[in-house]
Amino acid sequence: MVKIENIRKTFKKGTIDEKVAIDGLSLDIPDGDFITVIGSNGAGKTTLLNLISGTYTPDEGEIYIDSLQVTRLPEYRRAKYLGRIFQDPLMGTAASMTIEENLAMADLRGMHRGFKWGVSKGRRDYYREILRKLDLGLENRLKDAVSLLSGGQRQSLTLLMATLSLPHLLLLDEHSAALDPKTAQRVMELTEQIINENSLTTIMVTHNMQQAIKYGNRMIMLHKGNIQFDISGEEKTSLTVEEVVKKFGAELKDETLLS
Repeated sequence: MVKIENIRKTFKKGTIDEKVAIDGLSLDIPDGDFITVIGSNGAGKTTLLNLISGTYTPDEGEIYIDSLQVTRLPEYRRAKYLGRIFQDPLMGTAASMTIEENLAMADLRGMHRGFKWGVSKGRRDYYREILRKLDLGLENRLKDAVSLLSGGQRQSLTLLMATLSLPHLLLLDEHSAALDPKTAQRVMELTEQIINENSLTTIMVTHNMQQAIKYGNRMIMLHKGNIQFDISGEEKTSLTVEEVVKKFGAELKDETLLS
């Protein structure tokens, strides 16, 4: 269960450039919910993820993850509860390290590593097994540097790394937006598969309205830092892009939402 209570975040407060990014937002996320988040540029989508992850601290309000109050917990201490994937495929992996070394780092997230660190044969066999499920041939390239992978392969690996330790909450920040359409589709299929198989509680920010409607069991739209609508179940399943645009056209000014 993730609970967000009346959080606010203002940037450049007291200046002519003051920007209210999140304005008294509250949200309850039961275990297993897969929420897609839409909204025009500047609506507060990424800021919301940054507040949850600890990149930013809210000016007001509280954030709970499984009843643990994390509002002012440093980002590095929240890492063991969260998995996060960014839009840029380069951000989720260490390029100079091998595939198995990247997986090992993800495997040990939030744990004390000590001075002796390496990949055992047992873990290597396990990494090979889970990589095989990606169907990208990476199970035979454990010793290859991640820098040799394509953007889609790298983002798929990042997805695996972010979910390896089954985080309490998975945050996806437009994680397929920088990929070509075919690769983006494959990454989304893998995303849905991993989330469903592990019943992962997930928040996915997207600029793609069709993705927002197709994936997940719940969809919210942000506008000016607050929730404009929150729909789930059959209401979401039967929703069309045209219906959303007709009802909220003024707020959906970013044409990439319609792609």
